[in-house]
Amino acid sequence: MSLDVATLGHAAVTASFNHLRPCPHDGLERFSVTPMTHWVLMPPSPRLPEALLTTLTAGRARADRLTHTEHLPARDARHAPWPAGIRAEVIDAARELGVAQPWAHQSEAMQLAKNGQTVVIATGTASGKSLGYLAPVLSDLLTGTEASNGRGATALYLAPTKALAADQRRRAAELVPPRVRAALYDGDTPPEEREWVRQYASYVLTNPDMLHRGILPAHPRWASFLKALKYVVVDECHSYRGVFGSHVAQVLRRLRRLCARYGSEPTFLLASATTADPAATARRLTGLPAVAVTEDASPRGPLVFALWEPPLTENVGEHGAPVRRTATAEAGYLLTELVQQNTRTVVFVRSRWAAELVALQAQDQLGSPLGSRVAAYRGGYLAEERRAIERDLHSGRLLGLASTSALELGVDVSGLDAVLMAGYPGTRASLWQQAGRAGREGQGALAVLIARDDPLDTYLVHHPEALFATPVEATVLDPDNPHVLAPHLCAAAAELPLTDADLDLFGPSTAQLLPVLEQRGLLRRRSDGGWYWTRRERAADSVDLRGSGGSPVQIVEVETGRLLGTVDAAAAHTTVHSGAVHLHQGRTYLVRDLDLETSVALVERADPPYTTSARDITSISVLTTDETVEWGEARLSFGSVEVVNQVVGYLRKRIATGEIMGETKLDLPPRTLRTRAVWWSVTEEQLADAEIPFDLLPGAAHAAEHASIGLLPLFATCDRWDIGGVSVPLHPDTLLPTVFVYDGHSGGAGFAERGYRRAEQWLGATRDAIAACECARGCPSCVQSPKCGNGNDPLDKAAAVRLLDALLAGAPGGPGRASSDGGRAR
Repeated sequence: MSLDVATLGHAAVTASFNHLRPCPHDGLERFSVTPMTHWVLMPPSPRLPEALLTTLTAGRARADRLTHTEHLPARDARHAPWPAGIRAEVIDAARELGVAQPWAHQSEAMQLAKNGQTVVIATGTASGKSLGYLAPVLSDLLTGTEASNGRGATALYLAPTKALAADQRRRAAELVPPRVRAALYDGDTPPEEREWVRQYASYVLTNPDMLHRGILPAHPRWASFLKALKYVVVDECHSYRGVFGSHVAQVLRRLRRLCARYGSEPTFLLASATTADPAATARRLTGLPAVAVTEDASPRGPLVFALWEPPLTENVGEHGAPVRRTATAEAGYLLTELVQQNTRTVVFVRSRWAAELVALQAQDQLGSPLGSRVAAYRGGYLAEERRAIERDLHSGRLLGLASTSALELGVDVSGLDAVLMAGYPGTRASLWQQAGRAGREGQGALAVLIARDDPLDTYLVHHPEALFATPVEATVLDPDNPHVLAPHLCAAAAELPLTDADLDLFGPSTAQLLPVLEQRGLLRRRSDGGWYWTRRERAADSVDLRGSGGSPVQIVEVETGRLLGTVDAAAAHTTVHSGAVHLHQGRTYLVRDLDLETSVALVERADPPYTTSARDITSISVLTTDETVEWGEARLSFGSVEVVNQVVGYLRKRIATGEIMGETKLDLPPRTLRTRAVWWSVTEEQLADAEIPFDLLPGAAHAAEHASIGLLPLFATCDRWDIGGVSVPLHPDTLLPTVFVYDGHSGGAGFAERGYRRAEQWLGATRDAIAACECARGCPSCVQSPKCGNGNDPLDKAAAVRLLDALLAGAPGGPGRASSDGGRAR
């Protein structure tokens, strides 16, 4: 008898049989057992990470691409007893899974949770944070099953992704008997199942979007669940940053308000990657004082962390600039070699397009049958596609996976040996989260950061201390942002009329905003003192949690009418404009038409030899200046601005080389954004001293703007796609040469403000990154930007260094100051 090997996971099979006898057979191993014979895919042979790295550097003369290797030693475990109050059933189930005693940080978190304290567990990847909050939650839910209605206690679990919620339901099922009814409640839940979840589930796993749109507005139908709500788990809370995090913070305040209405006061349990001041992050998210558990007592295998810079190619980019091999192309080659070595590997990429491209490249190079064991994973897939890939990943059928950050979070992918990161993920917290995906079973692991042709990536691979000797960032969010708060006040009023007692809950700006909302006809204050929602439409529908700018655009195949996926409205102009190349599941499409009125992009199958990159133009005006500081003759400011942006065309770039093949014009409507910005201005005298005549000024300011956008993610929890910039030789609002860097979200996300607070270190690192680049006139590694609306023209690298020197000379630290973040201005 034989079984389909593609459906079997090695752990499940090898644990089921004793006294197995291996027999080699065509790359598989045959186990004979009476009375049946099973053919199974064997787990990859463990290899030391140093050996894996040697394999990668030995081929194709790659040794010079390795710029730094960091060896992180193994760490021993520290255990602690199970706290009182953890049910025996949970302890017994954990022991069956191999957990005789919790690690010390797990035990501490369990005890704090049982005491009703808001707690955030901020320890490393694979440190067992899930057990830290699941043990107390499931214990109380078990006790709740003994109530007369079988649901004396309930719990709500919030995850930023659907995949993570599904993974957590599997973990909960391993720890408690079926009488604790755990259920997913998200956009993929069929309507017929939703009523059952509302009435009977005691552990509901969902996401902030569904809580905001589906649960809170329908709270009377959830009354019995909310009345018994004992715990709220907020997983991977470090991902709630910027505008998204600010929205989630207000959703949690709305939840707390409704719980109080039904007589419950749930305990909030948060889990986070290692971040700076996690207790402050938890407090901003929940509005409650929190205790942080940060001392990681879990064991860790040795980790070899390599920094990798792709080589320069013979191709040239815009204006003859040298071009490196792309990080995605390099990752595709390295993934191919690791899979050939039978090494389970995940590649993290920065975009949906890159995930498809890396997987397709590896599949082509591997051929059959190994190519079938490589796949892509990203947002925008339909539910059944995501679930199938997740099953193949858990079963071990997949050896290689190219993924966006959808798998960065706590989805259990135990057994991985290597992680490749095609580009810096934007924050050090995300970098360590991604690197920690490998080695989760205690074996040695390899992590490789492959630099993109980008100022920040180039800076980091040549300044390893900025990664390995610098603390992770603090999570940036601002729940008091009026652009965020105002629509949530409307949503809250639609759920229950607002009263003066709610002012403190929603924040200090609430009292000022309520009269404004009344003037706009959105709220009405009645004689009872309450504020009421006045419209017929649902207030929650006007709130866009993820700041995508409207309804998602549906991507539809012309020939079949099949829905391929979706893209956020804010990204539609740049990613699915007419003529854009779109990848889905390894297949290439060209966008025939983008209909903005119906939010539909029509695509057709094609095989073009190029990719596309949108070009735009931007203007900016100052609305208010909140803060200003003098840097000698120069001036640094922070405040509110209005940005007008329009996509005007796109470039066609040859695949793998980046060579520009041509440009096509587009006629798309402009978009207006009111947001927050940091900006700096210099005087004519400073320009004269820096030997920057007026004809060189546009190129100098433009180059400094590009590089500063590229380096800001080193100091704020963002990436360059969260922010934008404009440089003007003579701006009408400042009457001086001025460079702006602004948040790419309405009302601001806190990134520009972080740049203002850390301006000296940020701009010093920017200056150093430009000066250290080996190119002569400027390239994508220093001053060229992949999203420049002016085609990276004009740019003047040398003049940009002199301009930043002139600016930094008046900074508080003065010339030659040291920077703790890996940069030094000279």
